[in-house]
Amino acid sequence: MKGNIFLHVVLSWLLLAVSADTEDTEPSIEVDGNGYLIFCLCMGRFGNQAEHFLGGLAFAKAVNRTLILPSWRTYKNIPFTDWFKIEKLAQYHRVILAEDFMRDLAPTVWPPGQRTGFCFSFDENTECKMKEGNPFGPFWDELGVNFDSMKAFTVAYHEPERWVQRFSPSEYPVVALKGAPASFPMATEHRALQQYMEWSDSIVEQGQRYIQQNFPGRKYVGIHLRNGPDWEKACGHLEGGLSSFMASPQCINPRSSEKVTQEICFPSTDIILSQIKEHVEETGATVVYVATDKNPLIHEIGSHLADLKVSVFHQDPWLPQLDLYILGEADHFIGNCVSSFTSFVARARTVHNKPTSFWAVR
Repeated sequence: MKGNIFLHVVLSWLLLAVSADTEDTEPSIEVDGNGYLIFCLCMGRFGNQAEHFLGGLAFAKAVNRTLILPSWRTYKNIPFTDWFKIEKLAQYHRVILAEDFMRDLAPTVWPPGQRTGFCFSFDENTECKMKEGNPFGPFWDELGVNFDSMKAFTVAYHEPERWVQRFSPSEYPVVALKGAPASFPMATEHRALQQYMEWSDSIVEQGQRYIQQNFPGRKYVGIHLRNGPDWEKACGHLEGGLSSFMASPQCINPRSSEKVTQEICFPSTDIILSQIKEHVEETGATVVYVATDKNPLIHEIGSHLADLKVSVFHQDPWLPQLDLYILGEADHFIGNCVSSFTSFVARARTVHNKPTSFWAVR
């Protein structure tokens, strides 16, 4: 009997020790009394989403709420940290991964029954359909969010002071927006926030593996071509030129006399070949790396640069972010002035003082 009592005491002590050790090592997440902000990155493909994200990041800081890092949206939700490091963003403003927030904080900070969705409208009587359609519905569903109520608001995103007054954290600890609180094309002052977008180790490893396996140590010119039929059709709206079109403010000031033309949006093969040769000769590159949505022009580029003994590579990767990484590492990059995909590369290269050119823009 005494032996059983002794054994029981020892086991109890061990259980308490394990429990105490677990409590000491489990990270505790402090609740932000200033509240949280989350929004759906539901506009277009990655280039557009990235521009909206940086605008949303700036807005979160302006209203002093912790940004719940939204998932990137493809055919499914992609956790933010699959592609970018959270630590770099935290140097700019408070952030938490959406998946971590939903698991660790939402049950108490934003419990079911108290989840309100918000959308901007010029009329507060507008019906705010947070989950109607794709990708809106799947985005929230994959985070496990159902809304108990929805509200439209008329306070503009460029008025953070009024916005803070309208949505106090005591009344609304979490503000969930249907779309990003940002403009497209992105505001010029937000471009510098690209410095906080650092690729994840996985993206770097995969991108470097391709470079090392195909053209290690060789100088290369990276190019981005938009030449699919959908892009050609979109550029057809530029007859006579426009002051601004999609992501064009990245290279043409809308307030200047310059115009975004069809030639800039959908450059001819002759223009493309001429600019590639110019920058290959300028940099001494022996490789051209092509990223495109349609025709990589491998034969045309190879023939045009035959006397320079240049190799042409195009991989059409399973993950477009690998193209973005490789283009960012190039000795020179030539992109499409109107494309937000190009804009991501151009912003990243500006951070690292690397040269960028645009088709038909001088």
